[in-house]
Amino acid sequence: MLEKINHKSAPKKVVNAIITLYHQGQFLETIKNAQLILEKYPESFMLWNILGAANKNLNRISDAEVAFTRVTELNPTYDIGHNNLGIVLQEAGKLEKAIDAYNNAITLKPDYFEAYYNMGNALKDQNMLEEAVQIYKKAIVFKPDYFEAFYNMGNALKELNNLEEAIEAFKKALSIKPDFAEAYNNMGIALKERSKIYEAIEAYNKALLLKPDYPKAYNNMGISLTGIIFKKPNKGLQNTIGSLLEKKIYVRPADIAVTAISLLKLEPSLKKLLKKVRSVEVIQNPLDIISELDELPLLRKLMSICPLPDLELERLFKNLRSSILENILSLKKSSPELLRFQSTLALQCFTNEYVYSQSKDEEYAVSVLDNKVKEILNNNEQPNPLKILILASYKALHKYDWCQSLVVTKQIQEVFTRQVEEPNQEEKLKLNFPSLQEISNKVSTKVRQQYEERPYPRWVNLCLNLKPSSIIKVTKELQLKLKNEKINEVKNPNVLIAGCGTGQHAITTAARFKSSKVLAIDLSLSSLAYAKRKTEELAIENIEYMQADILNLGKLNKQFDIIESVGVLHHMDNPMKGWKVLTDCLKPDGLMRIGLYSELARKNIVKIRKVISQIGIGSSDAEIRSFRNMMIDSSKKNYDRIFKSSDFYSLSALKDLLFHVQEHRFTIPIIKDYLNELGLKFCGFESSKIVSRFKLTNKQKEDLYNLDKWQAYEEANPIAFAEMYQLWCQKDN
Repeated sequence: MLEKINHKSAPKKVVNAIITLYHQGQFLETIKNAQLILEKYPESFMLWNILGAANKNLNRISDAEVAFTRVTELNPTYDIGHNNLGIVLQEAGKLEKAIDAYNNAITLKPDYFEAYYNMGNALKDQNMLEEAVQIYKKAIVFKPDYFEAFYNMGNALKELNNLEEAIEAFKKALSIKPDFAEAYNNMGIALKERSKIYEAIEAYNKALLLKPDYPKAYNNMGISLTGIIFKKPNKGLQNTIGSLLEKKIYVRPADIAVTAISLLKLEPSLKKLLKKVRSVEVIQNPLDIISELDELPLLRKLMSICPLPDLELERLFKNLRSSILENILSLKKSSPELLRFQSTLALQCFTNEYVYSQSKDEEYAVSVLDNKVKEILNNNEQPNPLKILILASYKALHKYDWCQSLVVTKQIQEVFTRQVEEPNQEEKLKLNFPSLQEISNKVSTKVRQQYEERPYPRWVNLCLNLKPSSIIKVTKELQLKLKNEKINEVKNPNVLIAGCGTGQHAITTAARFKSSKVLAIDLSLSSLAYAKRKTEELAIENIEYMQADILNLGKLNKQFDIIESVGVLHHMDNPMKGWKVLTDCLKPDGLMRIGLYSELARKNIVKIRKVISQIGIGSSDAEIRSFRNMMIDSSKKNYDRIFKSSDFYSLSALKDLLFHVQEHRFTIPIIKDYLNELGLKFCGFESSKIVSRFKLTNKQKEDLYNLDKWQAYEEANPIAFAEMYQLWCQKDN
């Protein structure tokens, strides 16, 4: 901040009046009056100082610079003037001159802690981090409780990768100012980089408790929660995770579902319920259990937005669903807890695409209830909301022929929106997509049919970049090694998403690259309609959707700066042919991101697919559920890894995982050959987690770009690429 105005060296009455205007926030009046008076007193350095301060507050930086320069000319010994000049020079980006000005202030006043602090900031802006740290330390010598200096010193140390020192600096700042949310957030980043993940989460949690609407802390919390398991209960953290999910754009719920479940299962009430369900086949009194579950809002939130990848919870929900159906006549139909839970259960079942198996008795009871509801509606009456919600947990409401006769009440509104209104919206959207060319390839036609029936994945929320980035920033964050830096100069990149599915990829990329224009294609109209609906819901405006086969993209007669195709080529008849088409659509020096299945990582999947083929199981919904149930009841150990996959817990994902009509798998040597044949240079992998683990045993910077090193790493860690290889490459001139 600018140094407090002092008027001792100026005519007292005149300056007092100007100072009053300044402190009242009347900056335009301050400037007007100061300029008038300066005509009479042109050498009054204090009036020039006031003029500079007022211009600074109006962000008139060049005018402020002129004024403060005049201050230092009129009174070269006025340390405050030099400090104020440094501030505006720094804001103007004239960092070297700003540092000179701060040095002048310090020469005049050796204990001028604020000038030291400001100079530290300027040095940090120049990326002279070690020098900045030393200057912050000097500021602290003269002002030991200078929490801002400790905080910025921590930031500089963090950038220098002196993480322990950075953490100590943040702690010192917080000991002086305990309500400093930004310090908790940045300390969390340093702790995470030191692999102190649970301490990092606690730091982010404290930041959010102090500042509940703090985007960076939510974003960092979402990243840190991914892939960890809690060992100690923390009720307060449950509330924070609930808020994180409520915000909708900071994390993909599926990415933290296992983490959140591990925290929930530490709750004594849920432990007790799960133990009880393990010991009984049928729940006699569901209301007692539902009342207990109602005290776990995080569980309800998760149930409503993503499939829950946990067999114990699945058993609990299946038994409750069956028990509520069986006891419908004896239950208190107006119970808020019951209606709330049944609504959430209906959303969970819809989101996992009714992957839960059901008994013959359930099937009969559902048909009876269906007929009763139909009869009630035919009599121009409305059924009890509980009946509607029970049926919605067995089949989507839009598939019941009476759904449009319902009067939508508060109790069924959320379920009706998700199960009727949104699917209806998607059906209308299907009519409006341009088509590049009729899809004729036999494998493409089969793949299209699979995704028309089961668009994949069904999702509610996702993680978006807080702020779109330039290409150069993205490539630096990913540690990509480019053959030609020209791509970094592209300001408005044209991006192709080849195989966009239900839109997660296209939307994430559109939000990732600044000023980008995205064309997203897919075979399936059902997938495109889902993607378009979510794009409109999120108010994303830089994506166009088109139905197209990768094989026909030459018809576009267009090249792109960036092409991304993840999880697509391995489902084509000839992946190399598809990759060649994409390469032809890429501009010289353009970037490409490709996602492919790993042969090593999918060995277990291959075994299970062979079993499916040998016993002749088809890919209908009923057959998939039946095989899935057989796996759950089996004692075979090779199924354990499948149970840990989130894909096991939704019907379309499981179909994609084990029952896909076409699948190829790759090895790193094969990928290396493809890249050479296509004239593409490997730039690095997308996943920061995999890269971090690789670097633990491959210390040299160039190792990241050596595919032979990566092959050795994968052989030592066969499931490293369990999701898939996601690699970036660049087209050679």
